[in-house]
Amino acid sequence: MDPRIREHAEVIVDHSIEAEAGDDIVIDAHPVAEDLVTALHERLADIGANPLAIQGRAGKRFRRAYLRNYDGEFELPDHEMALFEAMDAYVAVRGDANVTEEADIDGDVQTAYDQTRQPLLEERLGKTWCLTQYPAAANAQLAEMSTEAYENFVYDAVLKDWDEVREHQAQMTDIMDGAESVRIVSGETTDLTMSVAGNETLNDDGHANLPGGEVFTAPVRDSVDGEVYFDKPVYQRGKEITGARLRFEDGKAVEWDAEKNADVLDDILTTDEGARYIGELGIGMNRDIDRFSYNMLFDEKMGDTIHLAVGRAYDACVGEANEQNDSAVHVDMIVDMSEDSFIEVDGERVQEDGTFVFEE
Repeated sequence: MDPRIREHAEVIVDHSIEAEAGDDIVIDAHPVAEDLVTALHERLADIGANPLAIQGRAGKRFRRAYLRNYDGEFELPDHEMALFEAMDAYVAVRGDANVTEEADIDGDVQTAYDQTRQPLLEERLGKTWCLTQYPAAANAQLAEMSTEAYENFVYDAVLKDWDEVREHQAQMTDIMDGAESVRIVSGETTDLTMSVAGNETLNDDGHANLPGGEVFTAPVRDSVDGEVYFDKPVYQRGKEITGARLRFEDGKAVEWDAEKNADVLDDILTTDEGARYIGELGIGMNRDIDRFSYNMLFDEKMGDTIHLAVGRAYDACVGEANEQNDSAVHVDMIVDMSEDSFIEVDGERVQEDGTFVFEE
């Protein structure tokens, strides 16, 4: 076993979820990530925690088989809810044998399935959780990298001094603390304003996401106005959405299109009412992620980018006086901020052409 796999497991257990003796830990992973799941069991045994490995969220082949053959109304699985209610922490390990496994699932069926399972998402996000990546060959292929190069890419991004990362990113959360408004401009295709008044900006230092490397908040639900062009592709439901454009009025997407797979974007945005609102604004700050890899867990952390998620807002970001956007989906999409771009907070430029004011 590559020794970096055990290091990865130690970071997850000791830093990301901070597991303790007696904790019940659910590990949701594809079979290709068997080595990491094994290393997680070793480390959890060392501290006296109780692991359980499943292939639910990560079992795309199983899910495809179910959704292509099920005929009827979906029901909330009580046994799965009981598992999530009983667990202390949840570790989701990404890693694929086929990144397009779900490409032939009917969009309406997928939407109905997601809607039915929304309470499971809420229960899971209410617990300690960590989403991470195993460097599987299929993901390396999607990133147009050799397996060895992709392994190096993943571990360089994951095995970091996360205390140092937290200190660096705190410079941006300090700017956002108490802020009222944010404006994002990129070229002539993106000009978006939003209020963040009363909401919290969190420092992603490798806890919920591993790798971490962003600061993120939620806009006030009805405050987003303007247009945005997402110039980086995003993989959803086994298909690549490219060139997505959305226009917002009073927080809600009122027009949208995409250059490729616009029907998938439409399925996402019509999942429910909340899917047409922005649930997250994230600002990428991980300079060790220096190339696009078709993996949102990494791509959204790149320096020189921001990302917006349509759908659910994270509870921890929403202030008590503000309404939380609720949805069965949370789909991130990326804007390149490396050229002819800036971010303003309360009218002051805090980043220009990808460089923060504290990096100059």
